[in-house]
Amino acid sequence: MKTRSAAAVRASISFPADVYETLEGIAEEKKVSLAWVVREAAEKYIADKWPLFKGQG
Repeated sequence: MKTRSAAAVRASISFPADVYETLEGIAEEKKVSLAWVVREAAEKYIADKWPLFKGQG
């Protein structure tokens, strides 16, 4: 996994209830925060859709 830069941007995101519950379950199973799960999913999405993207994260 890539190292994250010191600067971060906070975002407020709404999910359908069933998606939120699934994300909570994944976080609990992995013993990480829900934010970690969402960040990880976003990073994988970017890597899959834009493999040449050179993000700062």
